[in-house]
Amino acid sequence: MHLEMAEFPVTRIIVGNEFGYSSGTLKVDEEELRSLILQDKRIHNASFEVVVPGEKVRITGIRDVLEPRTKVNGNGQVFPGILGPVEPVGRGKTQRLSGMAVVTTAEYEGLVRAGSGAQRSAILDMWGPGAESSRFSSLINLVLILHLARGLSELETHAAIQRAECEVAKRLAEVTVGLKAERVKTYDLGQQESNLPRVVLIQGCRTVSHLVHSGATYYGLCIRESLATVVHPNELLDGAMGVNTTKGIAYFPTTWDWQNHPLVMALYEQHGRNLNFVGVILERIRFETHQGKEVIAHNTAQLAATLGAAGALVTWFPSGNAFVDVMLTVRACEQRGIKAVLVTYEYGGKDGVDAPLLYYLPEAVAVVTTGSRDRWINLPEAGRVVGPYEQIQILSYPGAPVVPARDALSLDARDMIIGGVDIWGSQSWTCREH
Repeated sequence: MHLEMAEFPVTRIIVGNEFGYSSGTLKVDEEELRSLILQDKRIHNASFEVVVPGEKVRITGIRDVLEPRTKVNGNGQVFPGILGPVEPVGRGKTQRLSGMAVVTTAEYEGLVRAGSGAQRSAILDMWGPGAESSRFSSLINLVLILHLARGLSELETHAAIQRAECEVAKRLAEVTVGLKAERVKTYDLGQQESNLPRVVLIQGCRTVSHLVHSGATYYGLCIRESLATVVHPNELLDGAMGVNTTKGIAYFPTTWDWQNHPLVMALYEQHGRNLNFVGVILERIRFETHQGKEVIAHNTAQLAATLGAAGALVTWFPSGNAFVDVMLTVRACEQRGIKAVLVTYEYGGKDGVDAPLLYYLPEAVAVVTTGSRDRWINLPEAGRVVGPYEQIQILSYPGAPVVPARDALSLDARDMIIGGVDIWGSQSWTCREH
């Protein structure tokens, strides 16, 4: 697969009555976007706000973040299986608006009020310590604020939110059609150097079979009880991977994270120079029995061996006993002579003194940490609140007290801040031992 990614940097967004792009300025026709969204009767209102880095703004009700992209050459279109038919993507030419994101927010309480199936939304501060903890605070963000019809099921709500945000992202990127890009990058695995080691990315995707949405989708299809699947990394860049938009949680990937997967990008940078990048294995994790965990681990490692991999980067999302599946996968790779490097966030408790990982095996001899999920954080009072909620729940259990969203907040962990947990190493934090 040969994919060209044309980049159009955004340094300013103007919401008005026309579309256009010139010298970094993106003009957005709000009424046209609203009309596009409101064709879906499950959504009864939509509006937009622009927020910029450093502004004392707190965004509430966040469900997802995505980068505007559109295909101008090649099969299919961006976000296949969501906006259009299932047609393989990852070839041709795609155009992206970099330096910005669509931050999707929605007012939604859900029919499921407790347990892992309950809806959750996140917040984002564009300034202060909250901004320092999230990769999304450095972007110019177009906030999409959705108000949905009452009584929708979780799956209907997800479908409405996801379609709306993808339509907006695609329409925004279409303003670049026919324009000359500032830069074009090529993504192609075709050229392999025989003297370099073959490396695969194993991406653990935690799914739960009893929930209406499994947490990750491939061409719009929920990943559930499947065994490991090989995909081309270019498919991720064209939006083939989707998320559950009723779950705005820091340790869940957003659509933006899939589009800009840092480990995919890092492996592409080294491809043909220090290694041969041979592809991505999607591994369904969080089997309910230990036998299931062992089967998926050996199945994944065997698939990596079939690809001729000498090394594997192993990563995952989001939490819980799915980490057992991940560690067993590391062991299964090592047993086949595949050198495995685990990339994971830590737990550690709010003071950083608790056990950093949930499960250990002696074969996991190479581990890269992307930081802690559990550390406490204090957020100052906001100057302005953008989003559907003026009051928010700090804790997610039923009946938890609500507080004014504008107030100073004290969080025991980073779960509530979108992008507050660096699951795949997208941020540039480092640690030195003294």
